[in-house]
Amino acid sequence: MIVLISEVTINKIKEISLCDDKGNELLVFFKKQGKKLYNLCTLEKKLNDEYFKSTSFEELLKENHEIYEDLIGDNYKTCYGNPDYAVAKLGKELGQIVTYLYGRLNQVINLVFAHKTEYIELLLKLFIQSYNYVVEYGNNADVLLNLISEFETEAMEFECEERVKNLAVYTDGRYKTIVQEADTEDLRYLFKYGKYITENEIKTAKFLSTYEGVEKIAYTMVKGYMDSFERENKDYKIKDRVKVVYFVGQEAIVKEVIKEFAKFGLTAMMTNVMTTDVNKQYDYDHRFDFALCYDEAMGKLKEEKLMKAFEKYKAELKGYSGIAVFEAFGEIPFAPESKGSSLKLSEKQSKVFQEVSLSIRIAQDKFIPSTETTFTIIAFPTPEIGEKFEEIFADTMRINTLDSDKWERIQNSIIGALDKGEFIHVKGCNGNRTDIKVKMHTLENPEKETNFENCIATVNIPVGEVFTSPTLEGTNGILHVEEVFLDGLKYVDLELLFKDGYVAEYSCKNFDEEEKNKKFIEENLLFPHKTLPLGEFAIGTNTLAYVIAQKHDIVSILPVLIVEKMGPHFAVGDTCYSYSEDNRVYNQFDGKEIVAKDNEKSILRKTDKNNAYTQCHTDITIPYDSIGSINAITKNGEVIEVIKSGRFVLDGTEELNEPFTQEV
Repeated sequence: MIVLISEVTINKIKEISLCDDKGNELLVFFKKQGKKLYNLCTLEKKLNDEYFKSTSFEELLKENHEIYEDLIGDNYKTCYGNPDYAVAKLGKELGQIVTYLYGRLNQVINLVFAHKTEYIELLLKLFIQSYNYVVEYGNNADVLLNLISEFETEAMEFECEERVKNLAVYTDGRYKTIVQEADTEDLRYLFKYGKYITENEIKTAKFLSTYEGVEKIAYTMVKGYMDSFERENKDYKIKDRVKVVYFVGQEAIVKEVIKEFAKFGLTAMMTNVMTTDVNKQYDYDHRFDFALCYDEAMGKLKEEKLMKAFEKYKAELKGYSGIAVFEAFGEIPFAPESKGSSLKLSEKQSKVFQEVSLSIRIAQDKFIPSTETTFTIIAFPTPEIGEKFEEIFADTMRINTLDSDKWERIQNSIIGALDKGEFIHVKGCNGNRTDIKVKMHTLENPEKETNFENCIATVNIPVGEVFTSPTLEGTNGILHVEEVFLDGLKYVDLELLFKDGYVAEYSCKNFDEEEKNKKFIEENLLFPHKTLPLGEFAIGTNTLAYVIAQKHDIVSILPVLIVEKMGPHFAVGDTCYSYSEDNRVYNQFDGKEIVAKDNEKSILRKTDKNNAYTQCHTDITIPYDSIGSINAITKNGEVIEVIKSGRFVLDGTEELNEPFTQEV
């Protein structure tokens, strides 16, 4: 039964939307926001199955864009969600409070479509009380901050419980209902999500409704997921649920994924659904809104409430097998503007955040052991990629369904050579300044042990990489990439200097001022740390992916899981085996055990677990044509060439060069 928002609350919101702002800029914000909230509350009353059947597609699209209109395009310049605008109008202290309130209250949009009335009432209570306080006390920042702090404390329990329920409890949520009931001939179902809907979502849904490869995509995804259990020596039969994350418009695929997972006794959960960003700058501006009243007490409270929720739902968490993610790519690359008006964590807050995040991760691992779970990710383009969308989609299918057996055989030859090296030496060319020696672990029994995992299409689809966790001490040199996109952010001339495996110096050329460039790296790549270790070194072997990316000129918009297969890559942060280092893993091709799962940072888990992990892992790839050489250097100084001038030269790898010379 749907419980509506109380009439008392709605009437008060309406009253605020009609108030006399008296020329007070703070009251102008409340009046404008009140109108938006009143419209959302009115809409919430109407939202049911009949509403979507009786309202035309065109009307629903118009309504959807009106909901998000203040964030679209130039409208954001005069939006209170824009910290520059809010601070210009109200000064830094009050402006940041208003920006925070805007961000919090914008959550009402998704909550309205989910009919989460209890939480909607809580947010509207914050809005109403804030307004009342301004009327009574004037533009008093301290009073508002106290009110917000009380709200954050009150909201904590609900939000922590929802986080855990979204992780492993909601096996029959509304997103799953939307997927199962989706009629691809009537795309009005897209608007049931309450997410921002664009031509991307509409065209994707239309395309997939007649695409003959839908079942093959679902099979490839689920096969990769299930194969990873076998390769990682884990038992999926003790699990009963899997979390599926997808983009709006991909419902035709997800329907088949649900069926495929059911064959293995796994119930698909859908609690996270993605869509085209309304405004990437808005998301970037609001990354640290919680800094407004974050302190040690707030961090500890979150930890306490999450532990309570973990304990409450421990039976459901025990059945959680992992996550299967569909990514989409094709959006225009985003280069953010770094704003001094945005809320940011202080050094003290960053330290608390880091400590609390680690404690929560360690606690979560007790309820969902990493040694029992897995994941898989696969990506496909969206129509925004351009006129060749269907051709690129077909080429992506080729990449995602390559012959794993063939790659496993070739990669075994590469591993054999790399295992002989004391160091792997990587040098750039054609303007790339990379020159780094990566220290390998010493193999006690090379006949039965290896440093590298032979990675095929399991956790990260497509096929194509060998990777290891290098030794930190002795890993020294420069990693340089002319242009790279990490977590959706563009870096120009990113350069990292490693000393004994840790980032010692860093720079980029995103901005004219060196200080801004360093700040950008600190706030995004390193956050919340001052430095990071080199957690992974890998050589990507999917040359077909590289050639296809060059053919369509889409390298800059490809997701990491494809890009990392298109050349050597270096991951800063934790190793690929974090929290499951003691789980014994073998390469199936030759039966050798992978022993390079720890480094000097992660091994601290045995003596000082709070300092063993960084909670991040960011892959940085150098494209083949920027690689002068990759050589294994043995203890006696012998040089074993693997890649020279961007091409594989090691015996047994000749087939990898074929895409470079063939028409694709």
